[in-house]
Order: sequence, then structure tokens, then C-alpha cells
Amino acid sequence: MIRAALAALAISVASLVSAETRVPTSQLEIQLGFAPLVKEAAPAVVNIYAKRVVETRQSPFQGDPFFQNLFRDFGTARPRVQNSLGSGVILSSDGIVVSNYHVVGMATDIRVVLNDRREFAARVLLGDQDSDLAILQLIDAPENMQHLTLRNSDTVDVGELVLAIGNPFGVGQTVSSGIVSGLARSGTAAGAGQGYFLQTDAPINPGNSGGALIDINGHLIGINTRILTRSGGSNGIGFAIPTNLVAQFVTQAEAGNDRFQRPWAGATGQPVDSDMAEILGMDRPGGIVLSALHEASPLKAAGLAPGDVILAVDGQPVNTGSEMIFRMSVAGLGAEADLTVLKNGRGNVVTVDLAPPPEVPARETVTTSRRSAIPGITLSNINPAVIATSRLPLGAEGVVIEDPGPSGARAGLRPGDILRAVNGEETPDTNSAARALRNAGSRITLAIERGGQQILMRFRL
Repeated sequence: MIRAALAALAISVASLVSAETRVPTSQLEIQLGFAPLVKEAAPAVVNIYAKRVVETRQSPFQGDPFFQNLFRDFGTARPRVQNSLGSGVILSSDGIVVSNYHVVGMATDIRVVLNDRREFAARVLLGDQDSDLAILQLIDAPENMQHLTLRNSDTVDVGELVLAIGNPFGVGQTVSSGIVSGLARSGTAAGAGQGYFLQTDAPINPGNSGGALIDINGHLIGINTRILTRSGGSNGIGFAIPTNLVAQFVTQAEAGNDRFQRPWAGATGQPVDSDMAEILGMDRPGGIVLSALHEASPLKAAGLAPGDVILAVDGQPVNTGSEMIFRMSVAGLGAEADLTVLKNGRGNVVTVDLAPPPEVPARETVTTSRRSAIPGITLSNINPAVIATSRLPLGAEGVVIEDPGPSGARAGLRPGDILRAVNGEETPDTNSAARALRNAGSRITLAIERGGQQILMRFRL
């Protein structure tokens, strides 16, 4: 009995000594602490300090419950420096860093501070607000920087032990532990980012944004991005952007892209619920039923039609539009994706070419001149690429207002408005729209389509 106890103690001591010098490889070693893992991974997680200049207006009606909304543009615009704090992860030996767009987007000055307190300037190579990801390059980065290895995020399982490393509240690098508590989360996280997330109960707080979510082998599985909370603090539900998407961002950044390009589906649909599954003859809910396809859609070119159900992309099930776009984005531009489809009650697999939305017809973007009735409006011809970036209806045609400018904004115009006519003269393209505005005179009637509704705007200059 004593001999067995001594043997067990010897094993525990041996494990403890071993855990001080290498990454834990068993459940017993994990119970002794994460210190070796943190020592190995922490140098690759950085603090990020960003500054951006924003214009603010000091209005005498500020705080008034009625007049502050009527006079939002009243007062002189004054520049103000806005600071943001977050985290980032080094992904390569030459100083490629990934962080969140909401940390570094539109920043005029970015400082990256390493774990050993060395500080470097950085510039944004590629950013995307929708995915809330940005790829940075350290300026004058030293050679052979310590970095994390990306793990295939599709191999992550619920229940895996994970560590979140970042700089919450600016107190300095902090490590918190937990598990992966959910997969394939979409549309559940608050904030500007859209898409597909890993869920974790490892505490994440403000400042953790852009930090690392790693597994017990020290491999990166996600970029911590946001939390689900009512109080502003961590409630045990945090979200991380999977590394498979991060890898595509790095690929496009290294190719010289300054904005992330997603494969275009050119289709709209909705999740299949239980009632719809019964109508379609499915034994369970799942997938996305197509409701409309653009004429140039690659799905239509592959033979799909409204009423067909997309069940999976490259063997991975999809139940929302965000999941489908995520899977297509992970496959990458120029590749092919195999879609598992239910068509006329029969299942089959179709192959779709993945490409960005076409720029046909040409945008022919113009900005109205000072001689125009409303100067400074930026107009573009609508094509699939414009539909995607401006989030227009799939069948939209004509001319879209990409930027109303100061004069257009005061007149009530908004980005995404479709300009149908000026003083009764139709505006099928940007040249005719700019000409009609230039010849409009002092009395103007604009026919606008906004959110599917027709609006007439009349005013006198």
C-alpha cells in the first residue's frame, strides 16, 4: 500500500518537474498548471495602441431630447483624436500581425508593444469591417520573431481546453482559461462584425479584442473579437474568429490586396425551419432554401434555382447565409466549392467556381461638380460588386448614391439610395444622373428608392 502511494507520488513529482520545461501533453499535466504553455505562446501576443482623427461637432443643442436630432449637423466640425486599445497575434517571423478591425481600422498611428516591452510602429495591409479582421505589418520588425502556428479550426471540438491571451482594460497581458463551449455561432455577437464564430467561456473583456485563443498545444484556433453581455463585462460567452478565415486574410494580404474579397454567391435564401422542412419533404430542418438568384450568380451557372436547398459546403453543414459565405471564403477565391444540394427532393453535389462579384456593367463612378444642383454627390452604376458592397437588393439596377456629400446629406440623401429620376427625367446611368442634376435649376424633385420603397424628395435651392 505504502509502496503504491510512493510510486504515485513519484509519478506526480516527475510530471511536475516535466511540466516546468515543456508543454502539457496529458490531463494530469494540465491539472498542474498552464505555465509552460503560456511561456511559449505569450511572446507572440502583443498589445496594440491605435489613434484615429475623427470630426465632432459642438452643438448648443447637445443633450436636448428634441432639438439634438433636428440639428445633428449644426456647429463647426472639429478634429478630435480618438484612442483605442486592443491586442494582436504575431503570425510570421517577419512581423505579420492579425488583430480586429475595430481596434485598428481607420487608424492614423498604430503602435505595437511586444511582451518584452519593445515597441514598433505598424501599418494596416488589409482590413475588413464586416469580418472585423485586420492584417498588420510591423515596421522595422526584428528577424525571426516568435509567432503562433495556425490550427485548422474545423478540427476544433466542443469541450476542448483553451486559453485566451490579451490585454484587458489595459492592465497588461493577461491569460484566462476555459473551454470551447460552442461551434458555428453566427449572428449572436454584438458589434459591427458579422459572420461565423467559435464560442468560449474563457473570460474575454474590453482590450482582449484581437488577442489569441489557443489550444493546449499552443496552436492558434481563433482571434478573440467580442462578447455577449448585458453589463459590459464578461458573462462567460465570448466569441473568436476561426483561424481558417484568418489564413485567407493573410493569403490576400500577402498577395497585395488592401481589402478582403469574398467569393460572391449572388443569391438570397433563408434557413430551413421545421415547417419548411415538412413542405420540402426533409426528415429534419437544416440548410438554406434559395429564394432568388442573380443572373450572373455562379450558383445559377451551376444549375441551381429558387427552391433548391443548400445543405453543406465542402462537406461542412451550413444553416445560415453567414455560414455559407464563411465556408466559401475559407475555400478562397479562384478555388472550387462542392455544394451538397437538395433539388426536387433528391440530393446531389454540384461544383461552383468561387470568384468575386463581377464589375459588369462598369461602375463609372462620378462626383457631381460645384455647378450641380447638389454638389459633391458620389454616384455609381449598379453592378454585382456594388450590390455586394452597398448591400442593395439582389435585383437592383440603375444608379446608387455611394456618398451623398455634405450638401446631399443636408438634403436628406443617404448612402445606398437608388436615384431613379431628377425632375421627372429618368437616370439609368451615372452620366445621365450627373447631367440631370447639373441642369435641374432651383426647384428639384428627386425620385429615390430606399429600402424597397419609393420616395419623392422636393426642395428649392
